[in-house]
Amino acid sequence: MDKFYKNLGVKIKKIREKIGLSQEALAKKLRISRVAISQIETGNRKISAEELVKLAKTFNIPTDVLLDVKKDIEVIFEKAVKKSGKKQEIRISVPQRNLQKFKEILIYILEKVGSKPNIGETVLYKLLYFIDFNFYEKYEEQLIGATYIKNYYGPTPKEFKKVVKEMEGKKELVKVMDNYFQYPQTKYLPLRKPDLTQFKAHEKEIIDDVLNNLSNMNASEISEYSHNDVPWQTTEEGEIIEYEAVFYRTLPYSVRNYSEESL
Repeated sequence: MDKFYKNLGVKIKKIREKIGLSQEALAKKLRISRVAISQIETGNRKISAEELVKLAKTFNIPTDVLLDVKKDIEVIFEKAVKKSGKKQEIRISVPQRNLQKFKEILIYILEKVGSKPNIGETVLYKLLYFIDFNFYEKYEEQLIGATYIKNYYGPTPKEFKKVVKEMEGKKELVKVMDNYFQYPQTKYLPLRKPDLTQFKAHEKEIIDDVLNNLSNMNASEISEYSHNDVPWQTTEEGEIIEYEAVFYRTLPYSVRNYSEESL
């Protein structure tokens, strides 16, 4: 088995013992057998994306901290424990939202495909999601770094409304209420050109790839498409979709050739 899974197993065991959970108790929380927990901890069984998310919630730490086998979990727990011995919620700092890049990418999307009759607010949400998550899977770093919430219609960027309101105030875009067939639709039209100097070549490549592949879908089609992506599937309704889940994607959603990397 891969060395990564052995190191991850050691870390999982250390955290489990640190918070006083038995293998049997952890198995019940993950709804798998105690033998499966033992195999995970020894690195003899891969952990699924759904199990990973459940583990992170059980341990009360983000999935990226759990997956980072080099991060010293002891230090994290020491900082989280009060003198009374009670464990506090562990908070890990995340990269600041790149609001300027968010704005430029949104303007770029609107300039490229915003005039299409199918491109309303719901479709924009999914295009931003796939741009963000595809980039993270391929390059293991944030592009926009927006926070996406799971809801019935698919991933929704939490910061979108605030960013758009600010851009409306600065006359960078305009909101238009329309109808797409018999359904009401919120559209956005750009009032300026995007600043292309904000994009590196590999960033623009990911953006263009998503637009080329998905911008012809209507709201129902792209929502249904997003529902089959592992990050969405492994998240509870109303919860934040974890970026780390992209590394468990299946075809045709994965944008990274893992087989070549292992050669």
